[in-house]
Amino acid sequence: MKNKRHFLFNTKNLAALASALIVAQLSYAAPPPTSTNVGSGASPIESLLQASFVVQLVLLILLSLSILSWAIGWSKYKQFKALKHANASFDQLFWKMTSLDDMYEKVTTHALSSHARVFKAAYLEMKKIAESPLLNNAHSKEGENPQLSGIDNLERVARKTIENEMSDMESRLTILASTGSTGPFIGLFGTVWGIMGSFHKIGQTGSASLSVVAPGISEALIATAIGLFAAIPAVIIYNQCIAVIRKEEIDLNNFTGDFLNVVKRNFFKG
Repeated sequence: MKNKRHFLFNTKNLAALASALIVAQLSYAAPPPTSTNVGSGASPIESLLQASFVVQLVLLILLSLSILSWAIGWSKYKQFKALKHANASFDQLFWKMTSLDDMYEKVTTHALSSHARVFKAAYLEMKKIAESPLLNNAHSKEGENPQLSGIDNLERVARKTIENEMSDMESRLTILASTGSTGPFIGLFGTVWGIMGSFHKIGQTGSASLSVVAPGISEALIATAIGLFAAIPAVIIYNQCIAVIRKEEIDLNNFTGDFLNVVKRNFFKG
């Protein structure tokens, strides 16, 4: 009887020990692997802060070009808007004029108008021609407009003024063109550098796990995105500015042609 009780006691002990081992195994189950998910929750800002110096420099250049492009676009928008309004106001006054001298006195009130600047340059050249004894006609009848020569000089001054106006309107557009054409390639350089960093880490660790390649690939893709973000708006702004400038050039040439025709009929021989 004693042996039987001892046997039952040992059996109960073994069952209790087995239950304890099972509970301990469940309570100390292996934690989920983290090595393959390192950095998977990192935000783009964190990826940029952890990027290599070369990639950060590329991103800084691209962001600077993008900000500069938007600033140029905004300044050109204000310039063209003011120019259009000033030209419309000057043209309305010009076609109501009865005297070039009176019109010249009002030019200063239209300082933003390119048409006014062409008129001013042409008027001053006409005064030089009229005061030159070699170009004016001293035999014009009293009460009539003096018949002048030297129309080529007047046309040359008007053409030069138009070229200066076009140069002013096209200023800083080269920055937009350069940003639009080089932005993707600058971003591509950052992309290549980031991928090279990923391969370098693979060579150092001997592992191609996600935790090894993810940071480099992440910064590479961000560099590509920033390059496109800088280039696409710059191209759009550049094309829009060129379209406006071409329209202003046509209007300026039309005004200059009309003005020269009026001057030729009334003040120049032939």
